[in-house]
Amino acid sequence: MDASFDRIDGAQAHNVPPGTPFASPQSPSGLDTPPVPASPVVLSVPHAGRDYPPALRAALRLPESALVVLEDRHVDAVARAAQTNETMLVQRRARAWIDLNRSEYERDPRVDDGVRPQAQSGQSMKIRSGLGLVPRRAGGAGDLWRGRFTGADVARRIAEDHRPYHATLAATLAAARARFGVAILVDIHSMPTVGPHARLVLGDRFGATSDARFLARIEGAAAQMGIATQRNTPYAGAHILQTHAAPARGIHAVQVEIDRALYLDSRLDGLGPGFDRTVALLRSLLAAVADEALAGTPPFALAAE
Repeated sequence: MDASFDRIDGAQAHNVPPGTPFASPQSPSGLDTPPVPASPVVLSVPHAGRDYPPALRAALRLPESALVVLEDRHVDAVARAAQTNETMLVQRRARAWIDLNRSEYERDPRVDDGVRPQAQSGQSMKIRSGLGLVPRRAGGAGDLWRGRFTGADVARRIAEDHRPYHATLAATLAAARARFGVAILVDIHSMPTVGPHARLVLGDRFGATSDARFLARIEGAAAQMGIATQRNTPYAGAHILQTHAAPARGIHAVQVEIDRALYLDSRLDGLGPGFDRTVALLRSLLAAVADEALAGTPPFALAAE
């Protein structure tokens, strides 16, 4: 079974024209053994996938175009163009198939017959809103699927898509931590415009997943480019940050939500005139995080020893 995501290592990163398909530089069997990382910063792009399997299309009650609102539309192109020596994971499969930013236990009984129905009070807010491990709804379009998926089908998606991504991400962070004494996961997403001011929302689970100095450096770098930010509202980070962050062990995790209007066209569909500036913005943020990490490496290394 081929991996449903790409890992692009820093040594192999290079600029490609926007929209060029990603090619995984490792065979699937090599994904669990990352090479020596070139940076303490590790990038994750879990929601930009545009691979819609035939089984997903066949199960749809709505047109496939209704699923676009679940995508972090083309933010993978921004991340790929901004990447230099960081290792990056990019999910190819669509979020509608399985959401990597949900726990494998956030299974919605309304779309998954492998989980028992339970009282609303026993369900996470994400499940109640239709955004569980397998999304049930997309924006205001209503229910997505003609019926429920079998428990075996969802279990297969977990085994083939969800667990391999998280295992590779954990191994990559561990490798960065082993080399540099610290690792910083930057989980990259895009968002609709949230208000008249902030164009970036930075999440650290309200201080639980990262030392505050990393967000401070990101805020400073954004301010230098005239970009306003806000923290944790309305996006604080979810399963990926909760799972992989371990600040006490020198593994930090932050989420960066980028306003899609910064880099998409006026229809919020294709890449727009702000793409290059947004790439430069993200590149500046990543450089600031790396500088802060390397400046603080000796204390982390001593703590680990």
